[in-house]
Amino acid sequence: MTSILPINVADLLNGRTESARLEFKASWDAKTTGPQVVRTVCAFANDFQSLGGGYVVIGVAEADGAGKKRVTGLSEQDVDKAQRWLRGRCKGGIQPSYTPVFSPEMIEGHNVLVVRAAASQDGPHRAREGYGRDEQEARWRFWIRVGTETVDAEANGHLTALLEKGALPWDNQAAQTAQLDDLREATVREYLHDVRSALREQPDAATVYRHMGITVPANNHETPRNVGLLFFSDDPQRWFAGARIVVAQFAGDRAGEVQNERTFRGPLPAQLRNCLHHLEGRAHSHVQKQREQSQVRGWVSYPLPALREAVVNAVYHRSYRPEIMEPTKICLYPDRVEVISYPGPVPGLEQRHLAPDASIPPVGARNPRVGEFLKSLGLAEGWRTGVPNMYRAMAENGSPQPRFDFDAGWFRATLPAHPEHAAVSALQDAAYLHTVGSEEDAFRRIREAWSANENSAALTAELMLRSAERDDLDAAQRVFERFRNAAPDTAIANVSNTWVEILLNHDRADDARRILIETSRNASARDAVDAAILARRLREPRLAHAYFLQAGDAVQMDARALHEFAQTKMEMARGAMDEHQHPSRAVNLGLLMEARQLLERVPQMNASATRRARAWRDLARVRISLRSPANEVEAAFGNAIDLLPTEARFQEELQQFRDNARRGRDRDGGMTR
Repeated sequence: MTSILPINVADLLNGRTESARLEFKASWDAKTTGPQVVRTVCAFANDFQSLGGGYVVIGVAEADGAGKKRVTGLSEQDVDKAQRWLRGRCKGGIQPSYTPVFSPEMIEGHNVLVVRAAASQDGPHRAREGYGRDEQEARWRFWIRVGTETVDAEANGHLTALLEKGALPWDNQAAQTAQLDDLREATVREYLHDVRSALREQPDAATVYRHMGITVPANNHETPRNVGLLFFSDDPQRWFAGARIVVAQFAGDRAGEVQNERTFRGPLPAQLRNCLHHLEGRAHSHVQKQREQSQVRGWVSYPLPALREAVVNAVYHRSYRPEIMEPTKICLYPDRVEVISYPGPVPGLEQRHLAPDASIPPVGARNPRVGEFLKSLGLAEGWRTGVPNMYRAMAENGSPQPRFDFDAGWFRATLPAHPEHAAVSALQDAAYLHTVGSEEDAFRRIREAWSANENSAALTAELMLRSAERDDLDAAQRVFERFRNAAPDTAIANVSNTWVEILLNHDRADDARRILIETSRNASARDAVDAAILARRLREPRLAHAYFLQAGDAVQMDARALHEFAQTKMEMARGAMDEHQHPSRAVNLGLLMEARQLLERVPQMNASATRRARAWRDLARVRISLRSPANEVEAAFGNAIDLLPTEARFQEELQQFRDNARRGRDRDGGMTR
């Protein structure tokens, strides 16, 4: 059974796709489930919310109100019956005629049927209310999705808006001046690999493109859609002048000298990744030492999650029509970052909708297909979550709120710099004095700056570290206690991490453990990662695991955090096996499978060769414990050895695995301590 879906079917169950684009049916029944599915297919085809259509998954139930799913499965006969019934009813029971894509899938050993209904260019469509004896009397209605519900457009006051919705969104239209060869098959297959779609196994490129919806029949041949060129051509700017990102750093305000300028071109995912990597270095460079140890950040000038959201939103929601020639612009000023896109927002979005506690209305997306691909790659968040995420990230960093302004021709998101930005000069002065050997002057500079601003997390952390280096832990503790008693909760966790590290370095593990537990409730996502790594130093895997979970998406952006999260799961799996209980064995298996998924991602990230090599080695050990095929274990060891050929232990463990395999030993003990 080969999937023809452009995404991994498991992502439909784990929340990677918005609920507005999904509907689940536990079982198949032509009298009840059938009409419901036809109405929902009609609604997805109408794409009233401009989300790019959606999916109906038959054989999966909503387990509870928390959004969890339970795979109930269908018999092979029901899969066949459902396909034949729906194909006939969609063809004759939807006007104009519309046929979705049917993909039988295997999930957790059960047969399910996934019905993919892409946004239609022939709508609006209507379908009957029901089928059966009264089929001829059943009224034809225009069905749409409003949130997660399939409703009658007329009865809910949306019929006029649906009829006026007009043509297919621009990003889903055919690019008349492009040819099929303008799409790069290698780029398409790399995308399918990244999203774990089984469609990558289809050998014929044209068939792959058709199932992905990135081409459209035109004049007896296939033509790329605009979204296909944006994502899978070498140079989208060839067709769309604005398809690029320009980052400029200014010495002063608007009239200041441009110190540095970078332009990012190529497919949209490459543009975004390269731009975000560039910005990450600039956002952290003056406040964070880059090293493979846990160290307090105190704060960053512009929190990366907020910066990421602003940039992704600009790329997602801007127009790429040929007449919009301005690039997406990111202006870095000493006191703020401005992210500017063109033109203004879609109709229906007003300034009041961008306030901190406001709700974004369900306005149609300008580029639903662009959003679909960005979300599949994990580069964009869920539906209408970007602005709230920016407010949250800025608040967690102790920064002023983001600002938004626009008119018909442009949209600007402004991220003010952290209030402690002025403390950077003191830190830079101290760093210079340290470099030239003036240790006393460096210490005095930090102490005087902290005396003038005792609520500065960065200066507090630096003064604690320098006091500890002078073996004056009492002074470091007094500084910490003074800060903790006066600072806001959001600023305490990162300074606490510094104190925990100092205590660990001075063999005061019990005190470090107590501080780490006390501050857990206040840790932001980035600080939670640091705390998790410190908990691992304390040999507290359960505490580390809790912190990693608290960190959420921040773990996914950090190769070291992802690796150590996986190692934590491996340690907990060993602990579960040591309990020698059947339920614990199930826990062990689950933890190992989760560790495997994390470890498979680490080598693909921007990390050192040593980090990637050790991740491959850990992946080999996990595969041994999961009884994976020998060739997969050896491949992981081989990758580790290629990256770090001087590490003799890798060779020894590979040879040990081969010896055990030849002797037919039980491989459960393959994960050495």
